[in-house]
Amino acid sequence: MAELLTGQVLRFHADPFTAGPEAAVIDTDGAVLIEGGLIRAVGPAVALRAAHPQVPVTSHGRNLISAGFVDAHVHYPQTAIIASWGKRLIDWLNLYTFPEEMRLADPAYAATIAARYFDLTLAHGTTTVCSYATIHPTSVDAFFEAAQARGLRALTGKTCMDRNAPEGLRDTPQSAHDDSARLLAKWHGVDRLSYVITPRFSPTSSPEQLEALGALWAENPGCLMQTHLSEQTDEIAWVKSLYPTARDYLDTYERFGLVGPGAVFGHAIWLEDREKALLRERDCALVHCPTSNTFIGSGLFDMGGLKAAGHRIGLATDTGGGSSFSMLRTMAAAYEVGQLRGRALHPAELWWLATQGAAQALRLDDRIGNIAPGLEADLVVIDLASTPAIAQATARAEDLWQAAFPTIMMGDDRAVSAVYVGGRRI
Repeated sequence: MAELLTGQVLRFHADPFTAGPEAAVIDTDGAVLIEGGLIRAVGPAVALRAAHPQVPVTSHGRNLISAGFVDAHVHYPQTAIIASWGKRLIDWLNLYTFPEEMRLADPAYAATIAARYFDLTLAHGTTTVCSYATIHPTSVDAFFEAAQARGLRALTGKTCMDRNAPEGLRDTPQSAHDDSARLLAKWHGVDRLSYVITPRFSPTSSPEQLEALGALWAENPGCLMQTHLSEQTDEIAWVKSLYPTARDYLDTYERFGLVGPGAVFGHAIWLEDREKALLRERDCALVHCPTSNTFIGSGLFDMGGLKAAGHRIGLATDTGGGSSFSMLRTMAAAYEVGQLRGRALHPAELWWLATQGAAQALRLDDRIGNIAPGLEADLVVIDLASTPAIAQATARAEDLWQAAFPTIMMGDDRAVSAVYVGGRRI
């Protein structure tokens, strides 16, 4: 059944990092026609009402209608340990992450965490996530079953580790390949689900395991491959000790066929010049995780320099190293990191990163991440005056970006007025 949504409609015709804020089209009295799970038309409300007089109208007043947020790098198994205190990456993994991930060997617990995760993220307006699971196939099944029940577009993969992890979280090169292959055959392309080949990172995968996963990716080039890269300086030193003949961190993936289109690298803070050049040449995606990078003391991502060089970049919460489930809070953190690096990100750039930019990083921008005819109708409706503090700032605004920026910096789930998944309000 068709439905016409009216409000202030935000969409993009280009990347604002290259085209400027004018890349955003804002219909202050706009409408979106949705039918059959897709966006059928977008434009001025008056014109769409006249063209479709029989279609029921849902008015969202002066609220902002946007593509749903896309979170390009998360760890759903870490939902319960979010905001754990006081550790940097390696100690944080050993003290908090690995013990919790072992619990997801229990299918019932994995199902509980997956359901909780999606309930939390949907409440914040996130309609697509790309997650790491654990080494347990049950954790992949739990994630996909929860996403499928909600009609979501979602991505995950079994996280593969065969060393430098507790006994309960280690597989082998062969089991990593075989489990991943079985899960890929079971889930990839079913409904709105995609499987992602997922070595955690070089320190927890032997060369033999990375080789096996590189072979699996070569056999299934339609999948994404996700892993971590250059998150912390002590991590990089650890990689150098484990791979003494590698030219750099990226080379530990490159030599096993894990650097190419469809590769999604989380963090990428401390990149060397050779790595930057190769990532751009191979059209890999980088994912900025600002709340995580500040929370566990990793460093400041060079958004300005990397975007100017033409890199494909998305935005992510990195739950639970990241300290929030909210992409609004993540946009705010990206702005703060940009300020510390001397490059203030415009609100249009921030919003683009959390929608179309993240969709591009996941090679899904032909399906989600924007409001345009033919795209899937995953939408979020944002109240730009959701709290007294935000309302008083919005009241002084002279344009939509001035009105939206207080919500970016101070908004939370109270700002999310409605969420549509596949054209269905949830």
